[in-house]
Amino acid sequence: MKISLGSDHAGFRYKEKIKEFLTGQGHEVIDFGTHSAEPTDYPLFIRPAAEAVARGEAERGIVLGGSGNGEAITANKVPGIRCGLCWTEQVAIWNRAHNDANVLSLGERTISEEEALKIVKVWLETPFEGGRHIHRIQLIEHPELAKETTSAS
Repeated sequence: MKISLGSDHAGFRYKEKIKEFLTGQGHEVIDFGTHSAEPTDYPLFIRPAAEAVARGEAERGIVLGGSGNGEAITANKVPGIRCGLCWTEQVAIWNRAHNDANVLSLGERTISEEEALKIVKVWLETPFEGGRHIHRIQLIEHPELAKETTSAS
């Protein structure tokens, strides 16, 4: 699988560990930076990583920061991206199974390195369940459908 990565300085160390893990698992990584722990502005690296997924240049993306919140917000500004902040393996499973997320956000200051790698692994392995969740994904992508649904009731 081709996976885009982006982080700011606060997520840099985990990004490097995740990149090593992914390549070791046979994945192709596109690293949009940052490339050091020097302070920087996360949107400069997160948006390009998310845009690569939206354009189909990467199948999934992983973005990192101190908390992961700003990174998820930034990624979700890109049309076609469904990014979720995950802090446990179970949340990562729901992120994929129920939300068909194509970008994962992690906070280096909120979880251990070991937990981050476990989350990445389970997130990549978990398929979208489909079923009742398909309509919900359609409502995310096409909010005008929500108006039709509620006005028909």
